[in-house]
Amino acid sequence: MTLGTQRRVHPLTHLTGAASSAVRPVLESARAPARVLAAVSMGVYLEVRTELEPSVIALITGEATRLPNSVLLAGELPHVSVGDEAAVGDGVIELGRYRVKARRWWDPSPALPSVDLVRLAQATSALSPQTTRRPGLEGNAAITLLASGCAAGSLLRAVTAAEQLVGLGPGLTPSGDDVLAGLLVALRHLGSAAKVERAVWLADWLAAAVTFDAGTRTTPISATLLHCAARGEASPEVSAVLRGITGQQALEPALRRLLQLGHTSGADLAQGVRIGLDSVLALGARP
Repeated sequence: MTLGTQRRVHPLTHLTGAASSAVRPVLESARAPARVLAAVSMGVYLEVRTELEPSVIALITGEATRLPNSVLLAGELPHVSVGDEAAVGDGVIELGRYRVKARRWWDPSPALPSVDLVRLAQATSALSPQTTRRPGLEGNAAITLLASGCAAGSLLRAVTAAEQLVGLGPGLTPSGDDVLAGLLVALRHLGSAAKVERAVWLADWLAAAVTFDAGTRTTPISATLLHCAARGEASPEVSAVLRGITGQQALEPALRRLLQLGHTSGADLAQGVRIGLDSVLALGARP
């Protein structure tokens, strides 16, 4: 080979991490192409060209919010740029000179104990609008319709409101999506814990409506998080609030941590959880 034409070959950098079980089907499926959707100081977001969900996988550091579609890395964050090509599948993530493999798994679905409605009602004061940050869609008519429809068990009203909220608001995770994510997780898990079957039924139908066309109406990252929420998967901050509501841990500190997320994301998620809590109480009190 002529001098000057040699090409330097960088050795692979092997990284390991703890992955959410939500991304296991994508990681363990056949290899599929992906690209870097976003790259920030604490995370790299990959959009995988697959029919499976979640289609966006977040590679994060320990300082980042552990979203339910995350792989928490034990080492450095890959140095990449938006648009870089990658591959996901066959148990690994390949991104430039980086090769990431999950060594451990964690469950993004909170495990809640059985609880009665009296215990749930005690948590409503902590989640009142007066004690939380202002959500991004405060006063929005669709939020009001969503809350009243869910509390009444009206699928028509709830779905009508949800369809108006998908993708509503700016940012990678619009406020409308965050409210819906908090609601879906709260309805499913609090409804199951309190044995309010109507709430779980409502969560199933709302989940189907919200995820039906999320891929075309909101950002890829937010659409993925809606799919996760539809299955009851959430960040540790949301799960901690649900555990606080059911008495497994202190509610107020957990709520403070949730409200610190993003510009309004924490407040929007808390608003969705509150709507879910109120709905479980209202539906559980009906004969």
